[in-house]
Amino acid sequence: MRTELHRCLLTFATFFALISTAAAQGSEKKVDVTGSWALEVQTDAGGTTTPSVTLKQDGEKLTGHYSSATLGEADVTGTVKGTSVTFAFNASVQGTSLAVTYMGTVENNNSMKGKISLGGLGDGSFTGKKK
Repeated sequence: MRTELHRCLLTFATFFALISTAAAQGSEKKVDVTGSWALEVQTDAGGTTTPSVTLKQDGEKLTGHYSSATLGEADVTGTVKGTSVTFAFNASVQGTSLAVTYMGTVENNNSMKGKISLGGLGDGSFTGKKK
């Protein structure tokens, strides 16, 4: 009797674990950042810029194009993993190469926010809305 009860409890625990894992996998958000985005960037130095970026998502891979009055035009590459998004490009500022990286979270398919690294020149934060 005791062995049968133990076996029944073990079966129930295994079944519950499988159901919980399946529910967790099904609840992960599927995001698609493909499209044109209006960004607002605030640097730690106090400056604000409003660049735009056009992104194309293919699975976890991102490609696209960045445009701003401050950093000019550049092709971007990056990744989307779950709700995490990262994209980067190299810009030229007064003849100096600058590695720019955006790292953020997609809040829904129409908005994102996060941090920006401007190489050795500083950091900041950004928000983005899909156009």
